[in-house]
Amino acid sequence: MGLALATAAGIVLAGVTAWLAFAVLVLWLGSLWLAAPEPEIAMPRIDAIEVSRDAVRETIEPLGQPLLILDGTRIVVANAAARAALGAHIVGQDARIALRHPDAMRLLDMGDGDSVSIAGFTGGRSLWQLTRRQVEGERWMIELSDRTAEADVSRAHTDFVANASHELRTPLAAIIGYVETLSDGGPAVDAAATTRFLGVIEREAKRMLTLVEDLMTLSHVEAEKHDRPAEEIDLGNLARRVVSEVKSLPGKDRVVLAAVEPGARVAGDPGQLEQLLRNLIDNALKYGSPDAPVTVSLETDGKDRLVLSVADRGPGIAPEHLPHLTRRFYRTDPGRSRASGGTGLGLAIVKHIVERHGGQLDIASTLGEGTRIGVALPALAQADD
Repeated sequence: MGLALATAAGIVLAGVTAWLAFAVLVLWLGSLWLAAPEPEIAMPRIDAIEVSRDAVRETIEPLGQPLLILDGTRIVVANAAARAALGAHIVGQDARIALRHPDAMRLLDMGDGDSVSIAGFTGGRSLWQLTRRQVEGERWMIELSDRTAEADVSRAHTDFVANASHELRTPLAAIIGYVETLSDGGPAVDAAATTRFLGVIEREAKRMLTLVEDLMTLSHVEAEKHDRPAEEIDLGNLARRVVSEVKSLPGKDRVVLAAVEPGARVAGDPGQLEQLLRNLIDNALKYGSPDAPVTVSLETDGKDRLVLSVADRGPGIAPEHLPHLTRRFYRTDPGRSRASGGTGLGLAIVKHIVERHGGQLDIASTLGEGTRIGVALPALAQADD
């Protein structure tokens, strides 16, 4: 621009009119403007959509809840939890193909915050809740919540209440029936019949009392299952005392204490461990041969554990029943169990006590020979003399 001004001044000094000098200046400046290079427009090096998608992926990837991001109906992002539940192949697929369920496809037409529950979504007894949330425009997020565990707990509670109600209803109906018969009187209800009826009422009432006590015990043990006991107990002394007390009862003198490991100490709840042993002995007396001994022993297993075991000689238990023996109200022979006064809760209580003490329960049985139940508990180090 300075050169243009100098040239215009030279033209004027040379005697050229000022208007002509001005015209030359304007033309020169115009040519300089036209020749100037156009400013470069900065172009993004990465597509904005890809940047957004990567940011979303990095944000949701470590989250424990399965999450899907949809662009329209296509799955563009699935975090690790979603890929583990549905498979890595779902990324890039149309959600209607990837989810493969009528209720899931119905969700794709629903609004923000709507959800559906789908049983068997990932197979078996699974239960999932899918919720649709709008991110922006055609972008949607689907939250997948696994409700299987909650459904199993609810189902277990329902079954437990139904079974408990049934177990209580049976003796209660018998009691009511015999009481009504006694109340009505009549020639058939003589002194002998009255005595017999009262005996039935007493037996059924005691059965109900035992069942209620077992239900309360089971509830108490379950409430404490995460609270590890810390009291130091001489398990050998406990076994000797329990066996001695049981042997003194009528018809139970065949309980034998075969072996006791010296210095057998564990960290435990003395009341619960005593109940555990009494339950095992009671089962062995009920279901073993009435003329064969019930053997109680306490030994080490070479793995810093003490094994408290109770064995009977009798008909044994069929292999198909063994995995289910610790279930509440499970019986291999319901008629025989009820006749002997069993509630079907004894081994369920034992299992929960063992779990609370960090132990292991082992049930072994051979048909025609008998059953052995062992409880392995972590042993405490013996004190130096």
